[in-house]
Amino acid sequence: MKKILMYSGPMCNFCEAAKRLLKRNNLDFEIIDISSKEGLIEEMIKKSNGKRTIPQIFFDNQHIGGYAELRELEKNGNLINSLK
Repeated sequence: MKKILMYSGPMCNFCEAAKRLLKRNNLDFEIIDISSKEGLIEEMIKKSNGKRTIPQIFFDNQHIGGYAELRELEKNGNLINSLK
């Protein structure tokens, strides 16, 4: 199974929604809080090809997008298959 990595930040409703979605699907994930260390925002922007909003979600090194894209994967039944 691919590793799930999410760039997140404080007071972010979409980040919290993404965490709930992953938890309800019994998926383990790692959070990088972009406010916790200098340079993490720039790292996220570079990895996500210029995306500046949070969350930014990755399956291994594949950029998935934000909460809307994650929710779409779940809605279409493709979330678990995307992690194989």
